[in-house]
Amino acid sequence: DPDGHEYLGKKPIKTIEEAKQVIDFIRNQYIDNGIGRWAIVDKETGDFIGWTGLKYEKRLRENFNYYDLGYRLQKKYWGKGIATETAIESLRYGFEKLDLKEIGAAAEVNHQASNKILKKISLKFIETFDYEGVVHNWYNIKKSEWLKGTCIAVE
Repeated sequence: DPDGHEYLGKKPIKTIEEAKQVIDFIRNQYIDNGIGRWAIVDKETGDFIGWTGLKYEKRLRENFNYYDLGYRLQKKYWGKGIATETAIESLRYGFEKLDLKEIGAAAEVNHQASNKILKKISLKFIETFDYEGVVHNWYNIKKSEWLKGTCIAVE
């Protein structure tokens, strides 16, 4: 869906070969880093909603690697709180199960929905940065901040 890629470089996959490359990349996340995104599935219908979770990011920030919080949902599921709910569970998993010390996230400055979600779940805005000619907001949350319950009180 091109709308889903509006703030992701506007490069949706168009061929089966591109899809296979993305799948290989995701599988290698599990092999190389023991982590990767999760599928979001509607419990009642079994429909695929999108994906969420953590990955070890090596390309987005030139100066450092980090554990990245991300989510991408099919358009018909936007605005229902699913990205927020799954992002909170991703943080919980990262801090409680993986014992990560911090988790980062990025969103294009004009992507209002994603920036709102990241702030809502208590990630702190740190700075803006350029990626492929597009300005992004950089967010971070440390385990110590999360343990204080800063994101537990989210509606």
